Amino acid sequence: MPVLLKNATYIDSETLEFKHTHIKVEEGTGGKTESLETLPDNTNFTIIDCTGKYVTKSFACGHHHIYSALARGMGAPRKIPVNFYEILQYVWWTLDKCLDHDMIEASALVTAMACAKNGVTFVIDHHASPFAVERSLETIAKAFEKVGVSHLLCYEITDRDGSDIAQKGLDETENYLHEYQGLVGLHASFTIGNDTLKKAVSIAEKYNSGLHVHVAEDGYDEDHCRKEYNKRVIERFYEAGVLDFSKTILGHCLHLDENEKKLINGSKAWVVQNTESNLNNNVGYFDSRGLGENIMLGTDGMHSDMLRSAKAAFYIGQRFDSIDYPGAYRRFRNVHKYIQQNQFTGDGANNLVVLDYDSPTEFNTSNFPGHFIFGMESKHVLHVISDGKLIVKDREIQTVNEKEILEFSQKQSLKLWDKMKSI
Repeated sequence: MPVLLKNATYIDSETLEFKHTHIKVEEGTGGKTESLETLPDNTNFTIIDCTGKYVTKSFACGHHHIYSALARGMGAPRKIPVNFYEILQYVWWTLDKCLDHDMIEASALVTAMACAKNGVTFVIDHHASPFAVERSLETIAKAFEKVGVSHLLCYEITDRDGSDIAQKGLDETENYLHEYQGLVGLHASFTIGNDTLKKAVSIAEKYNSGLHVHVAEDGYDEDHCRKEYNKRVIERFYEAGVLDFSKTILGHCLHLDENEKKLINGSKAWVVQNTESNLNNNVGYFDSRGLGENIMLGTDGMHSDMLRSAKAAFYIGQRFDSIDYPGAYRRFRNVHKYIQQNQFTGDGANNLVVLDYDSPTEFNTSNFPGHFIFGMESKHVLHVISDGKLIVKDREIQTVNEKEILEFSQKQSLKLWDKMKSI
């Protein structure tokens, strides 16, 4: 049944034009929306009164990690990390080795619910579970689809757990791309040998996809690349063909030199910024200067709140980056540009969010950027429509039983934490 948003104030996500209207929303992938001057006589709609509310395009996340969803509140690692490599070794590589399919499903379900309640209806995710590789991406996809959140997934291929598991990652990727839209995931240069890198690029070529890889998140990545390959990370990836794809996503990109930035700027690839994760890991600060305009925002699994990510990018960028109000909003919305340019489905015009934004000051096109940075928050997300389907109503998930899923995820988290003690 189509949704009718009556008495809405619609904000065009590109022009920021405000328009008072009724909005008919067609269900289904690629469904249309129609602005109506008068209410139709036909009552065959799910009608939502949006008087005093603002309606705009829903949000999207350029880089997520559902596999971190069960980490919140877990105990300290067996060794307290003193650098980024040890954070990976003693926290995330310990966690991902313990994941099984039930834990993956729980992680995906709670992530999808969190995204939906934050107004995020499309997620680009980068997954790792080296001892539960097979069918892991399909498990995530089905969980997201239960909640009603569209996705672009990949498996984090790496040689760090041996050639057999690397091959499983390659096989999982190819099997998944037979049936779903997706990307070819790689961990980072320092855990990928030349043979695996070559195979991954070949899969991307075969399926008209792209690579999704962490790049120079920490200086260790660059140091390792210079030592092992006598070149910098982007130089290595450029020569391997990683930057040849318009679908390629380069995560983090903190420790690049000017030539690397020039190579990215001259390519079709996209960069995704993950400010809060960088702060949490104490790895450095993002600087967009020299990278071009293909920059979008992600969360790196820290949370599922893209409004929060945009604010963080702006605040930290005052000291370390060149970013203003419109620039922060542009990065926030650039993920839609990436999706559209590469003809991925699931982010059409019938993906909308209704905001109960009770501003104490005038709110209009000219001052929208100031409200975006200093006013709008996830608490203002009231209703969410994904592919024309109402998935959040009055701040409550409509598609799944949230209480049951949280109970399931809590049990899985305890099982995970107990398992991690033996690693």
